[in-house]
Amino acid sequence: MYDWVIELIDWGGYLGIFLLMLLETVFPPIPSELILTLAGIRAAQGPLGLPGVIAFATAGAMLGNFLWYQLARSVKPERFRYFIERHGRWVAMDLRDLDKMQRQFERYGAAIVMVGRVLPALRTFISVPPGLLRMPVGRYLLWSTIGTATFSTILALAGYALGLSFERVEEVIAPLALVMVGGGLLWYVWRQITWNRRDHS
Repeated sequence: MYDWVIELIDWGGYLGIFLLMLLETVFPPIPSELILTLAGIRAAQGPLGLPGVIAFATAGAMLGNFLWYQLARSVKPERFRYFIERHGRWVAMDLRDLDKMQRQFERYGAAIVMVGRVLPALRTFISVPPGLLRMPVGRYLLWSTIGTATFSTILALAGYALGLSFERVEEVIAPLALVMVGGGLLWYVWRQITWNRRDHS
């Protein structure tokens, strides 16, 4: 993965970073941490400028975020509730979770979107609740862009300042990705094991 990511950055420059970040939001297993850190390294080495890296990375991620938001917004609320009622177990969500999520977004929607953009495990999927719950598009784009730009800046600066080699990037990113994926799987398994103990009537 590391080789073709850096090859695409070298071949496409800012456009390559834009495309990689767009792809990362559609196919989350491609780690944005890797993309942005390598892009920061390239900025430190001279071919790219750090402001351009941050701007194009943010733009690519935001295009993907907006596509997820629009896709979720196209789903009618009553249809989604029906889906959760019938099949919620397989997405580890029931109607109480959905109602709780809606209350939280009504009170703290802007903060949830902004902070969610900085958290690796939530970055892509945080676009779905605002779409489902009909968060105003302008508000969504504002706070989502702030969070995405913050995340992009932190990681690009890390690569730029530290000058990590590819081997050191792998040493840092691989365990982090393993922890995130493993944590997500453990949470999902726990939800399935404890599902029948909850009152879903």
